[in-house]
Amino acid sequence: MYDLIVLGGGPAGYIAAERAGDGGLSVALIEKQFLGGVCLNEGCIPSKTLLNSAKIYDYAKFSEKYGVTTKDAILDHGAVISRKNKVVKMLTAGVKAALKKSNVDIIDGIGMIMEKSEDGYIISVGDTEYKGKKLLIATGSSPAIPPIPGIEEGLKSGFVLTNREILNLKAIPKSLVIIGGGVVGIEMASYFNSAGSKVTVIEMLDHIGGEIDRDISNILFRNYKKKGIDFKLGSKLLELKGNTLLYDQDGKTSEMTADEVLISVGRRPVTEGLGLKNIGIELERGAIKTDDRGRTNVLGVYAAGDVNGKYMLAHAAYREAEVSVNDMLGIEDRLDYSVIPSVIYTSPEVAGVGYTEAGAKSAGIDYDMVNIPMQYSGRYMAENERGDGICKVLVDKSTKKLIGVHMIGSYTSEIIYGAGIMIQNGMNIDDIKKTVFPHPTVSEIIREAIFQL
Repeated sequence: MYDLIVLGGGPAGYIAAERAGDGGLSVALIEKQFLGGVCLNEGCIPSKTLLNSAKIYDYAKFSEKYGVTTKDAILDHGAVISRKNKVVKMLTAGVKAALKKSNVDIIDGIGMIMEKSEDGYIISVGDTEYKGKKLLIATGSSPAIPPIPGIEEGLKSGFVLTNREILNLKAIPKSLVIIGGGVVGIEMASYFNSAGSKVTVIEMLDHIGGEIDRDISNILFRNYKKKGIDFKLGSKLLELKGNTLLYDQDGKTSEMTADEVLISVGRRPVTEGLGLKNIGIELERGAIKTDDRGRTNVLGVYAAGDVNGKYMLAHAAYREAEVSVNDMLGIEDRLDYSVIPSVIYTSPEVAGVGYTEAGAKSAGIDYDMVNIPMQYSGRYMAENERGDGICKVLVDKSTKKLIGVHMIGSYTSEIIYGAGIMIQNGMNIDDIKKTVFPHPTVSEIIREAIFQL
């Protein structure tokens, strides 16, 4: 009998198991494929490894702007993939070592929830049954595959790719069509554009980047259009016929051909085949319904990460896991979803936390806003030739508290957590003005923006 059984070894699962083990609980973690989940093996880490190589390559190609002359810069995709695999292998080994250190039993296989017993829950893995007093479900998500004619056939033939296959391509396709202009789609468009593909993005909305600030979305769009990416906004894929795509744009049907197609239209929680009905777990729009402590409707059963459908981000999963374990340990803790940062690791980077203007208006918040160029930062100017980044800051008009920060430019992924801390701790304009930022740093842009209010 374990104190806790965790289903799934991705970000939510392994962090929950580690924290619970460190908290003195006996823990078993059941993982069907590989530790680290999609994020570490097929998502966050592999994609960022590729994007970093592309950024270095772009710097080399345009280094003369900075007084450095390079010759014959080449992006070796095979070497990039080899390095990606090395990074993933090292990090997965690190996860396994951390779990062992926390005395977590790692069980390979598919876990099925069988029933609720008098003192907990029975989980089967093959022919073996395990009992746990508490259960945390962290089975993650899988790519959403739209019911469009030709896609299933394309997936079988290898012409259509998901995030898994695109990160293991042995060669750069001459032409790549990406269905979906959200975070993953734009990041992959960024890499393959730098690597030499003719990239086309088909997006149903009239903008890219999903729910990011609209001004920032427009700047990102402008940057990547200038780099040669072809965007079909307000468009919908209708059908795939061999290597030909039929799509609708403004009521007109057009077609194009491609060497590869990436489907990147979102993800869906993995809840099938877990035995959730056996213990009466409640679902909401296909995701496990949880409260702000990670608790489900069944006593002693928690869910964290993509499977709860709230924020499909690894860092949200980490925090959800910690909150769930703290609740198990009797430690008061709740998750504030209003301060979950979001990042797009393109070049330039996009980062935001808190309310966007659209979100503040929808919530009925009366706010003040300032939008300043990143050129207000000396560090940004020193390292970016003709960069067009911006920083937008939103402040509640009545309380003068910071409620949102949104940026596009260098290092923004590393800066945004600071803005999140400010919002989470209810800092107002005067508090931030008294905060000392190191100089010269790009982070000073937040202070500069505050002084404009």
